[in-house]
Amino acid sequence: MEQRHLGRTGLRVSRIGLGTLTWGRDTDEHDAADMLKAFWEAGGTLVDTADVYGDGEAEYLLGRLMEGLVPRHDLIVSTKAGSVPDPDRRFDGSRGHLLAALDASLTRLGTDYIDVWHVHAYDPYTPLEETLQALDLAVSSGRVRYAGVSNFCGWQLAKAATWQLAAPGTRTRLASTQMEYSLLQRGVEREVLPAALDLGIGILPSSPLGRGVLTGKYRDGLPPNSRGASEHLAPFVEPYLDDTAGRIVDAVTTAADGLAVTPLQVALAWVRDRPGVTAPIVGARTAQQLTAALSVETLSLPDEICRALDDVSAPVHRYPDHDWSTL
Repeated sequence: MEQRHLGRTGLRVSRIGLGTLTWGRDTDEHDAADMLKAFWEAGGTLVDTADVYGDGEAEYLLGRLMEGLVPRHDLIVSTKAGSVPDPDRRFDGSRGHLLAALDASLTRLGTDYIDVWHVHAYDPYTPLEETLQALDLAVSSGRVRYAGVSNFCGWQLAKAATWQLAAPGTRTRLASTQMEYSLLQRGVEREVLPAALDLGIGILPSSPLGRGVLTGKYRDGLPPNSRGASEHLAPFVEPYLDDTAGRIVDAVTTAADGLAVTPLQVALAWVRDRPGVTAPIVGARTAQQLTAALSVETLSLPDEICRALDDVSAPVHRYPDHDWSTL
């Protein structure tokens, strides 16, 4: 699998990442082992998790598999911290919480360092410089090699990145930002993507298949074994089952038919090759699904197909994103 630099850093990662959102909950150890082995054998290196996935079980599971199945040094492990199970405060970006969460992640993963550590989301109740200092401390202590953020909007990302760049050699530059990005969700193109491109931050798209909808499997209803039919994941899928999404899925399916490939391959290749993208994170539930995603490695979409998909899925971005003099 082709390797790409993560932002403006020397770290190289596979251009498809393996997500573990369902590990320890919907994906058991046997299926997780099959996926990790298939991913590794295909040349995949970037494995993404978080301290809250499966209430910590995803990290435990990944740690056990690194101990007995895939060598730790062959993987680039990304995890996140900052989400908390508190209805009054969903995110805690305080230095104390983040550093304690990092130590807990290291224990669950059975490793002494994290390759890429992300702040899971912006915390409006904690000064941003305090949150960022936790990243600096984590890197300077050797427990983290590279740092990033997740789910920061454009101004938050730009503020964080420029704060870090203001003291080179003292503060850790942001390597990456993980954001939802797909043909069904192009909101990052408004401000996040331009900021990331300008500041040398790699984009790691989550849900690159539109929460599974872009595979086309929901065109005729809810398959009984799908996330959309799952009690705890149905609300996650439902927003992308409207008429607008249906038109985009139809266009993806038409493109796939014309190229003799699958809608999954078309949707994943489109986001993988967008400007600024380092590696989409694919959250498969089974090794079969993952293998289907990994088959995109040899596919590059023709320019005319990309333009057609761009047009049908184009978000409405006007003032002030476009040249105001033309409006």
